[in-house]
Amino acid sequence: MKKLILIISLFTLTVGQVFTSCSTPTEKVENAQENVTEANKDLDKANEEYLADVEFYRKETNEKIEANNKSIAEFKERVKQQKKDAKVDYQNKVTELEQKNNDMKMKMDDYKVDGKANWESFKTEFGHDMDELGQSFKNLTVNNVK
Repeated sequence: MKKLILIISLFTLTVGQVFTSCSTPTEKVENAQENVTEANKDLDKANEEYLADVEFYRKETNEKIEANNKSIAEFKERVKQQKKDAKVDYQNKVTELEQKNNDMKMKMDDYKVDGKANWESFKTEFGHDMDELGQSFKNLTVNNVK
């Protein structure tokens, strides 16, 4: 009889703990609202970081483009001192680089912020194009020195 009372007491205690530990529907809604609020904060933070990255990259790119413009101006001055045969060739190369530089500036200026995945793709492609343009400037310098 003592064993039976002990077993019933333990069973009742266990069942009581199970029922009292369950969340009420109100608590579940409150928890869900807290989770949504926290997720929105995380999303806002991620968007701020994304926009800051875009702005930083634009500034960095504009600096490179301005440096390219300075190089173009220097090349134009050097071209004036070249022999007539080389002058036309250098002028054509400088004009081509100037056009590419202007195209890159327009491409960056025209970029519309439309999602992190698109931004990463754009940034990769744009960076590759800027590297190629930089290499073209170096190649012109090497050819100009010879």
